[in-house]
Amino acid sequence: MNEYHSQYVWKYIPRLLTPIFQSAIRDHPIVVVTGARQVGKSTLLEHAYPTCDWPTLTMDDLDVLNEAKRDPASLLFGKSQIIIDEIQKAPQLLSEIKRLVDKNHRNIRLVLSGSANLLLMEQVSETLAGRAVFLTLDSMTIRESRSLPQSKILENLFQGRWPEERPSKVESPSLASLLVRGLIPPVLFLQEQTSVTQWWEGYVSTFLERDLRSVSRIDSLPDFRRCMTALAIRSGQMLNQTEIARDIGVPQPTLHRYINLVDVMCLLHRVPVYTVNPTKRLMKTPKIYWFDTGLAAYLSGYYDEASLTKASEWGSFFEGLVFQHLRVWSSLQIPKARLYYWRTTTGKEVDFVIEYGRSLIAIEVKTNENARYKDLENLRMFLRDYPKQTVAGVLIYTGSEIKQMDEKIVAIPWHQIL
Repeated sequence: MNEYHSQYVWKYIPRLLTPIFQSAIRDHPIVVVTGARQVGKSTLLEHAYPTCDWPTLTMDDLDVLNEAKRDPASLLFGKSQIIIDEIQKAPQLLSEIKRLVDKNHRNIRLVLSGSANLLLMEQVSETLAGRAVFLTLDSMTIRESRSLPQSKILENLFQGRWPEERPSKVESPSLASLLVRGLIPPVLFLQEQTSVTQWWEGYVSTFLERDLRSVSRIDSLPDFRRCMTALAIRSGQMLNQTEIARDIGVPQPTLHRYINLVDVMCLLHRVPVYTVNPTKRLMKTPKIYWFDTGLAAYLSGYYDEASLTKASEWGSFFEGLVFQHLRVWSSLQIPKARLYYWRTTTGKEVDFVIEYGRSLIAIEVKTNENARYKDLENLRMFLRDYPKQTVAGVLIYTGSEIKQMDEKIVAIPWHQIL
């Protein structure tokens, strides 16, 4: 039992990523699996064939880490099938890994896992370019946590198959509980909300005291903690670094570095604006979401369902839950789908746009229990601007019936599409 696991008996829950991982490790010399701490990377590798029988070198072990820094060649000598965990702590291994793969790529099989986005670390991405497949493991989806198959609604919509209008036969879980607890695996087995809060408290403390300091120097932990809180409160909003720096009283270059660190550690995600011209996407202001609503709720000071349901950020946290699931769905497609949001210069906005191939699905998220026609205004505007590319507009809401609202717009209960 590690420092994050609950005192209650837990069971292994199969992950949606497993078959994709198994296919990748069969055909490629290096597979990189990244994701935030405790999303289940090690557990997946321990249960998936063939890596369930492979030895593991973890850079969390100080003796192993020191040997990796001192003599990476001897550490990897004679090892053709191995898992290297928390690889971001030992970039010295990368040159040796590159040498081994280039020398004998047919027989070498390496899994590199880490709680840092290795694609954002220049040395890693340059060394592994053309040699590795990169996979991401996130918190569980609602269906994963219940050992249910993934919803096919988005896949069907991209293929031109629309869901039938009908009341939901799926039991709706407690939305407030999901938002305040989160879907990171260890909290699924905690029975009391106070235990969940204690778990997230330990998670943040460990991140600040150990993980963060392993990749960068932080001059002021209190300033960094205020940065995390400010970002959590703004979940689902456009990232305004000038405003945040002013509010928490740090120089903007310092804030920029702090945000990049949280990004690299797979805790925060940026969603870019969708535009017709791909070169303009990175020139717009992204929206931000935390990798798990449980962490966002904890950092924002919401420790129970009652306080969260009354919060002005309730809608933003619900949007964050939808983001988590759309991110997982997008990452499981081959090739990966791309996730954006859309915003006009006049402030009209569609919460999410999924791009797969040359097709788009526009998604609006509402906390209303009734699907209202006035909630379709922005979806209709998007459909007018991109009529050929957009296969469907989707209104995700908290009601219980799938409803065809327009020729190309359907309202779907959140617990049926997530």
